[in-house]
Amino acid sequence: MQIIKRIYIPYEYVGLKFRDGRFVELLMPGRKWIFDPFGRTTVDIVWQGNPWIEVSSSQLRQLRDESVISDHADFIDLKDNQRALVWLDGRFYGILGPGLYGYWKTPVKTKVEVVDVESVRFQHPQFDIITKDKDVAVHLNIHEIEDGGVGVLYVDGEFEEILNPGRYAFWKNTRKVRIYAYDLREKILDVTGQEIMTADKVTLRLNAVLSYFLKDVRKVAESSENIGQALYREIQLIIRAEVGGRTLDQLLADKSTVANEALNAIRAKAADYGVEVKGLGIRDVILPGDMKELLNQVIEAEKAAQANNIKRREETAAMRSQLNSAKLIEQNPTLMRLRELESVEKITEKANLQIFVGDGQELSKRIVKLI
Repeated sequence: MQIIKRIYIPYEYVGLKFRDGRFVELLMPGRKWIFDPFGRTTVDIVWQGNPWIEVSSSQLRQLRDESVISDHADFIDLKDNQRALVWLDGRFYGILGPGLYGYWKTPVKTKVEVVDVESVRFQHPQFDIITKDKDVAVHLNIHEIEDGGVGVLYVDGEFEEILNPGRYAFWKNTRKVRIYAYDLREKILDVTGQEIMTADKVTLRLNAVLSYFLKDVRKVAESSENIGQALYREIQLIIRAEVGGRTLDQLLADKSTVANEALNAIRAKAADYGVEVKGLGIRDVILPGDMKELLNQVIEAEKAAQANNIKRREETAAMRSQLNSAKLIEQNPTLMRLRELESVEKITEKANLQIFVGDGQELSKRIVKLI
């Protein structure tokens, strides 16, 4: 065992001399001789370029209470409701949790900001620089509200505030923080494949589309965990009630009325959730295969009957016109002569005939004879 030990302490280093586990002296850079005949002395050589004094917790408490150390180092004791923001040479270094810390005053310029985490939301003039450091996730929960949306903040189950688009940070392990993020832009909800029975016992499938937007996000957060599912359930029940109270013919004849009545009903329900409904439309009414065939036959019969009615009306009109013409000719012989001349003109267009025009009484007889 060496009674006298020789040690060398480089520049920017110091020696922490302990005897029997207790601090006795701070050794500055240079060559040192240590008299230790019983092996009870230890010297920890530490680099001041690493600002943190890294020794055991009991040794750190001893150093804090030594006046000789206070000229070279500072100490900070963080309580459970405190955190510290650390800057080294003007650059953000990190966040310290509760505990006792010691750091050298030189050669690194160390700045420590103590903050109270009772105010669970973290705010700072250099917020962006701090929250972009990946290591702060140990102490902070980072939330980002996208453009076009908002966040509803609850602390310990109580409503706190509405958060606009942006970046937010909250201290961990302090109070219970919950943020509900919502998109305020218009949304479309497809209600598809609803099998419904009409009043006349016809089963059909119906597709509808609902457009809506969130009007009161606090009410949305406090009324339903999933607003989309809640609206889907409500519109299902309303459509079933509207369609189930009508026959198939009534439904097919006026789908817009069904949609409007369903729209009024869903608007009243949606208002309880903090939602405003803009529109509701019935997109498709899908019938079973056999029902389609029957409807096609009905439509075909209706069209055939309509065509027959039109044909009969035209025939009646033609006969009425001929009757009126006959009456006019009977009452006016000159009209008969004009009709004869029109007939002769049509004949001469298709045949090479010679016409001799005499008096009116012999004209018809001569034409007939020539033909």
